[in-house]
Amino acid sequence: MFDPQKKLINRQKATSTLSASSRSQKSRRGISMSRVHAALSATALQESEVSTGKAMGAARPHHRAPPGRVPTRCVAALCAACFLLGVCVVNRYWAVPEPPDCPNKTNSGRSRAMLSQAQTREVVIALDRTISDIEMRLAAARAAQMRNQGVSPSDSAADHGNMRPRLLFVMGIMTTFGNRRRRDSIRKTWMPQGERLRRLEKDKGIVMRFVIGRSANPGPDSEVERAMDAEDKEYNDILRLNHVEGQDRLPLKIQMFLSSVLSTWDADFYVKVDDDVHVNIGITRSILARHRSKPRVYIGCMKSGPVIANNESKYYEPDHWKFGTAGNNYFRHATRQLYAITRDLATYVSANKHILHKYTNEDVSFGSWLIGLDVEHVDERSLCCGIPPDCEWKAQGGNPCGASFDWNCSGVCNPAERMEEVHRRCWEHREAALPQAQES
Repeated sequence: MFDPQKKLINRQKATSTLSASSRSQKSRRGISMSRVHAALSATALQESEVSTGKAMGAARPHHRAPPGRVPTRCVAALCAACFLLGVCVVNRYWAVPEPPDCPNKTNSGRSRAMLSQAQTREVVIALDRTISDIEMRLAAARAAQMRNQGVSPSDSAADHGNMRPRLLFVMGIMTTFGNRRRRDSIRKTWMPQGERLRRLEKDKGIVMRFVIGRSANPGPDSEVERAMDAEDKEYNDILRLNHVEGQDRLPLKIQMFLSSVLSTWDADFYVKVDDDVHVNIGITRSILARHRSKPRVYIGCMKSGPVIANNESKYYEPDHWKFGTAGNNYFRHATRQLYAITRDLATYVSANKHILHKYTNEDVSFGSWLIGLDVEHVDERSLCCGIPPDCEWKAQGGNPCGASFDWNCSGVCNPAERMEEVHRRCWEHREAALPQAQES
């Protein structure tokens, strides 16, 4: 039997199924179309990149980074950024601007300057040693040549081909700027002046000069320099040295004195004397004449005293340890008041002045310069007589002294006032002295 209601229900179910199927097909068709569009877009993009790479000469296939990995381009960009950052940081540390007064930079500049000065000093010392060595070899060669010719080096009358009259001795009277009164007292007593001084040089072969260096502040505005120039112009008996005066620089002054007189006068002996000592020129001349034939002689009053290790003493010796244990004495040397050496020894000291050690005391220094040489030490006691009555008795007994001074004062005490008295009582007889030089 035909049921219309059941037929209607079946028709509705069929219609519903058809609608669902149609919707499903449309949905699948939309998804397919989306996929097609996406594929077409990817293909177009890839073709665009390929064409762009070809245009730049670097056609490479495009690789998409898998999920979870950093793209290659990002890594490359990050590396480049790190490299540039590193370069900037390094340049920053290598070129740090500093203010002109930066202490570190100043200290560095000072260090470089000190290093440069030290190197320059070493070069100068090396050159001085080389020059001294050459001078020593030259002097030795000259001496050997003269000995082969049967002539003593001290008797040669030529110096580098320049003939000069041979003198008996050149005497340097060591003085300072403040000792004008001492110099005047010597000029009034035992040192001839004017024409008599020139006749003494010409007739007796004796040259006498006051020896003085320069002040610590030389120049046309220096009062002491102007006074010394005026005094020299008045008396013409002063030898100026290129040496700065100072009590602690006496050993160097002696070396400068020898260098100066060696280049000026050719003599058998060179004598050093202080400006507070009374000297009888005639007796001194006779003493030196007895040793004129000897090439290497060191003449004076030889002495030896304790080495002073007490730094509070006036005669403190910083190099006391070189003389052995405490309480040891100095080696034998001449007193500083007056001593004489031959030309050969003066040449040696002058040629080696840069390398000869200088002790605190001048006489110790001079004795040390000769102690290692083949030198005859002559202990001449008449060169260190006492002040009156000692020297007076000896003069009255016919044995006048060559030099007189007070041991307590290391010279004539208060020489500016007492030199005339000592001269009057201890002066050698006119006949024993230098008649031609002392005549008025």
